[in-house]
Amino acid sequence: MPVQVIPDRELGIGSAGAHSWTRPTGAHGVTIDTDTGATVMWAPPPPREPATPGMLLRVGALWAGVLVLLLLATTAGIGALNHQLYSASGFVQQYLGALARGDADAALSFPGVEPQATELAAAGLPTKLPHVLLRDSVLRAPQDTRVVNDEEGANGVHRVTVEYTLAGEKAQSVFEVERTGTMFGVFNDWRFASSPLAVLNVTVLHDAEFSVNGLTLDTRAHHAADAAPTFSNTASYLAFSPSIYELGKNSRLLAAEPLKLPVTGSGVAEATVDVQPTPDFVSDVQDELNNWLDETCTTQAVLQPTGCPFGVNIDDRVTSAPAWSITEYPTVTLTPGENTFEMPQTPAVAHVQVEVQSLFDGEVETLDQDEPFSVALSVNITPSGSLAIKLH
Repeated sequence: MPVQVIPDRELGIGSAGAHSWTRPTGAHGVTIDTDTGATVMWAPPPPREPATPGMLLRVGALWAGVLVLLLLATTAGIGALNHQLYSASGFVQQYLGALARGDADAALSFPGVEPQATELAAAGLPTKLPHVLLRDSVLRAPQDTRVVNDEEGANGVHRVTVEYTLAGEKAQSVFEVERTGTMFGVFNDWRFASSPLAVLNVTVLHDAEFSVNGLTLDTRAHHAADAAPTFSNTASYLAFSPSIYELGKNSRLLAAEPLKLPVTGSGVAEATVDVQPTPDFVSDVQDELNNWLDETCTTQAVLQPTGCPFGVNIDDRVTSAPAWSITEYPTVTLTPGENTFEMPQTPAVAHVQVEVQSLFDGEVETLDQDEPFSVALSVNITPSGSLAIKLH
C-alpha cells in the first residue's frame, strides 16, 4: 500500500512556525515567510535618539532630589525617635512600663537600676542587700504615669519628673538619667545616674516574721548564723520604686495591724510592724495557767503547795489533809516586755478546807476559807510553736 509522505514544512517541524515570535534570519531588510516561502520586506525599528546633556542633567537632578528627601525623612525620623523613645524621659517611661506590666526582670535589666556598693555605704547600709522583694508577685506599680518635666543639668544629668497615682493618691518621683552614647551610632543610649530602687528598712517589734504584699519573710534569714536571738528584729531589703507595700502579720498567736507604705523615692523607707498577742494567744496562756493551778497546785494536800503562789499558815494542830481549789483564776493579760510578753502581778483567790485542833483547849473545827494570792508570768513562743511560760 502506498504511504503518503507529508513534508516537514507542512507539519511545522524544524521551522519557527507562522505564529512564532522569533524573527527569522535573513538579509538586512528582507525575510522569508516560513509557511509560504515568499520573500517579504521588513523595516527595522528606528534608532533611539542619543541623550542630550540637558536630559542627563534633568535625570540627575531628579535622583538627587529623591535622595535629599529620603535623607531629610530619615534625619527627621531619627530626631523624633531620639526626642521621644530614645530620650531621657522615654527611657524612664520604658522603666515605668516594665513596672506597670509587673515584669520585674525587665525592670531590673535597665542600666543603672542596681545600686552601687558606694551608694549603699554612703547611706549607712550594708553593701549587699536581699533582692527578695524584687519579684513580680510583690510589685504594686503606680497608675496613670506621665512625665511632667525633663531638666538637663550642667553635668549632663537629666532630672525627669513623673506624676502618677499610687494607692489612690497623687504622687510624683524624680529620676536621674544620663546619656552613655549611641546605639548604631544613631539612637541615644541612657542609664540611671542614680539607682531608682529604694531600700525598705523593716523593724518587726516583738517578733521576727512579717508579710509584705502577701510574701512572708523572716528578718533573721539574713542575720549572722551566730547572732543571738532577739525579741524585736530589723532587716533591710531592696525594693522597687515607685510602688506600694502593705506590711503586717497575721497568725493564730500573733498579729499586727496592716501598714500601707507608699515608696516614691530611691532613699530608705522605714516601716515598723508592731506585733501583738492575739486573743487566741491570751486564751492559750489562760488555759495553761488554769491547768497548772488545778493539776499542780490544788492537788497538793499540804498547807504550802510547793512552787505555787498560794498557801496558808496555821498555828494549831492540823488533823486532816488540806483540800485546795481555785475560786477565782487570775485573768491573763499580755503586753510586750523587753524580751518576752508579760503578765503583771494579777490577783486571784484560792480556797482551803482542813480540820484543825486548838492547842489551847483541844477543840476541833474545820477551817474553810479563801486565800487571796497573785501571780505574774512571762511567755515566749518557741521555734516549734509551743508556749514557754515562766511564773514570777
